[in-house]
Order: sequence, then C-alpha cells, then structure tokens
Amino acid sequence: MSLIKSISGIRGTIGGRAGENLTPLDIVESTAAYGALLQKESSKAKVVIGRDARMSGPWVQELCIHTLRAMGIDIVDCGLSTTPTVEMAVVEHKAQGGIILTASHNPKQWNALKLLNERGEFISAAQGEEMLEIARSSDFSFADVDSIGAFEKDALAIDSHINKILELDLVQTEKIQSKKFKILVDCINSTGGLSIVPLLEKLDCKVTTLNNDLSGDFAHHP
Repeated sequence: MSLIKSISGIRGTIGGRAGENLTPLDIVESTAAYGALLQKESSKAKVVIGRDARMSGPWVQELCIHTLRAMGIDIVDCGLSTTPTVEMAVVEHKAQGGIILTASHNPKQWNALKLLNERGEFISAAQGEEMLEIARSSDFSFADVDSIGAFEKDALAIDSHINKILELDLVQTEKIQSKKFKILVDCINSTGGLSIVPLLEKLDCKVTTLNNDLSGDFAHHP
C-alpha cells in the first residue's frame, strides 16, 4: 500500500493507517491545505470538483466538498466527469481552482486529488511546495456557521465540453459523420461511457461498448 504527497497533489491506496495510505485524515488535511492556498490569493474562493467512477470516489469527493465548504469556499460539483472536462469547467465557472479525483491508469484500489489553478491547469511547483508546507504545519482555519461555502451542481459540464470539441475548426465534423465509422469503446466501468460514447454518437459513429456499468470495479488494469 502507498501514499505519495507531491507538488501535483496527493495519491495513494485506499485503507490502512493515516500517513501511510490514502485515508480520510490524509484527504481532509490535503484538501484543507489546498483551500488555504487558494484563500491566500482570493478572499472568496470557488472550486470545481469532478471524479471518475472509482469505487472510493463518492466518499473521497464528499470529504473534499465538505472540507472546503467548512472553510467558506464555494463548490461546483461536476459529479462523474473527466480530467479535461473539469479543467474546462474551472474556466467556465470563473473558479479559483479545481480538484480532479482520479488515479488515471492506476488500479481500482488507488485514488488521487489532482489540483488545478484558476486557469484550469495543474498548480505550479511553487504552489505545490507551499501547499505541502501548509499541510505540514496545519496552517488552515475553518469558517463560522454563517460563512459556510455554497454548493451547486453542474450536470452539463460534459455536454458543454463535447460541444466545444465539435466547434473546433480542426475537427472535420461533417467528413467524420459521412464515414459512419463503427467503433468499439472499452469503458472499463468508468466515465468513458459518459464522455467518449456521446461524443462519437454526435459524430454519427456506430458505437458498441464493453464494461460500461459505471461501477468503478475495473474489468481489467486501466
């Protein structure tokens, strides 16, 4: 089992002892440190959050959301999403940051908090170092009951992302549609079924899916 804290965020395996694995204590500590970093740059911060379908995703996301709201930070919840979708939503919502909950290619026992700046890009090395120092020193505080952060859902983040792809000049939509491609998509029971499949369908592709139940119980190594 493993826990890795770095300038790009925190990742590790679920379960075990705090400080050695990705546990609720480690998640709250890192989220609070990230929130404190944003509050140094903005008196009223907003954060966009989205996740893949990993089995640990729902409760990891809830921990992140409630920690930030307890600090007085507003939340936009994209729910099940993709990494670039969350990155784009940060800009769309004029947020000060974003958190993507995904361990990318790692197996299902892993999860991670990937941290973004106000441009929807990963935070810089300097920001990452500062966040780690905030976490080490527990240099963060929480809001009083009248100042808890607001919460809203963005159920259309993926749709907006797909539409922006189709609007790109370099995407030859009509030419692709005319080919009537037949495409097989292995979603490994994660969010490919919510993002890749509808994109291909809008391009008039005939799509067949494998492992498309959103359970997060990966059918094989990602």
